[in-house]
Amino acid sequence: MSLTDSQKTTVSTWIADGKSLAEVQGLLREEFSISLTYMDVRFLVDDLNIVFTEPEPEDSKDAEAQAAEASELAEAQPAGVTVDVDAIPRPGALVNGSVVFSDGVKLGWQLSSTGQLGLIPGDDADYRPNPEDLQNFQDQLQDVLRQKGY
Repeated sequence: MSLTDSQKTTVSTWIADGKSLAEVQGLLREEFSISLTYMDVRFLVDDLNIVFTEPEPEDSKDAEAQAAEASELAEAQPAGVTVDVDAIPRPGALVNGSVVFSDGVKLGWQLSSTGQLGLIPGDDADYRPNPEDLQNFQDQLQDVLRQKGY
């Protein structure tokens, strides 16, 4: 389907105004009674040599907001204990990660599907964190898991 020069100019104006391809598709249908698929609209924009920049997806904005929340959480955490959650769970674990206690010792942790929390021994199998660190770890873990939807 070919467009007239005035229709091509109008499409160029829509793109320059920041309309998305889906919006251009709808406007073509409404304004000119031209029904095109999304891909056809994409090809049309390419054929007209219109420079089109895809709008930033909302997911990346959410990621920025999540990063800001994570940094706020890090600032709110006690200085001595830090908790991280791994992206990929260990076999048999619902969720897992690592914790660094105030004395610098890093241990792994895991939460089983039955809700049992366990620390995974590091190089020193006899290491026991002090009670304050252990409480800070549990409090931070609860906050982090709540934010992640667990």
